[in-house]
Amino acid sequence: MIIPLFLSAIFLILALIHFNWIFGGTFGLNASLPTNLEGKRVLNPKPLDAVIVGLGLSFFSLFYILQSGLIPYTLPHWVMSVGAWLIPSIFLVRAIGEFKYVGFFKKVKQTPFGKLDTKLFSPLCLLIACLGYGIQFLN
Repeated sequence: MIIPLFLSAIFLILALIHFNWIFGGTFGLNASLPTNLEGKRVLNPKPLDAVIVGLGLSFFSLFYILQSGLIPYTLPHWVMSVGAWLIPSIFLVRAIGEFKYVGFFKKVKQTPFGKLDTKLFSPLCLLIACLGYGIQFLN
């Protein structure tokens, strides 16, 4: 029960950060977007992108609350099964990255984002993946 609640809390915090950006907040915004070596952003998300990611993270948070059993409501078995494998897989792929700007195997590492990605973002994604898979393997 503890691990799903921990994952739910992580996703809720990440969702709140994304919703903060939608409403004009800037906390962590610049540091969370990859740049090339000249400092130019390689991703320029629109507010709708933050809405989509924020909603997705919110649903992931709810998924793990339901998986914890804290709320006595269950989704269809196939939804819980697919979600339990899909969510950690998304974050494992994110941790591995796209081999240039994002992930453990990125080539551009010396930008502010690159350094933060190496120290925080990619390890967090790997932790989420490992905990998510761990829940599946322990059940």
